[in-house]
Amino acid sequence: MRSGVRIGIDVGKVRIGVSRSDLDGMLATPVETVARSEDAADRRRIAEIVGELGAFEVIVGLPLALSGAHTASTADAIGFATALAAETGVPVRLVDERLSTVSAASALRASGRNTKKARPVVDQVAATIILQHALDAERSTGRPPGDPVESSIGR
Repeated sequence: MRSGVRIGIDVGKVRIGVSRSDLDGMLATPVETVARSEDAADRRRIAEIVGELGAFEVIVGLPLALSGAHTASTADAIGFATALAAETGVPVRLVDERLSTVSAASALRASGRNTKKARPVVDQVAATIILQHALDAERSTGRPPGDPVESSIGR
């Protein structure tokens, strides 16, 4: 298992959930919710978080249909991940995130939280679920999870 902080990202149409791992890659925890923007302010904020935490990798959830097919959200996440790789200069990987937001909302409801009032928290929890899944996958396989995103910067 590689050591160092990783950042988890749940890309939504309105908000982006952000999480982080500990140095040992054992545990993912929520960080913040970033408002989605058309002027790249969202990517700049995430790049700041990557720098502040000294993260060596970013894991972005890839929203696929239950059948595994690509959707409009899949294309949006790939585009965001590609731009984020260029913005941060650190490797970005895409991992299957099917049902992560549903799981996050269910977990919050089970804890007594109103998910309509806690939508920004749902995004953070979804990012945490995505990152924890990636950490667990790497620990069990010994390989980095998902697929790398290629940035056009420096290549």
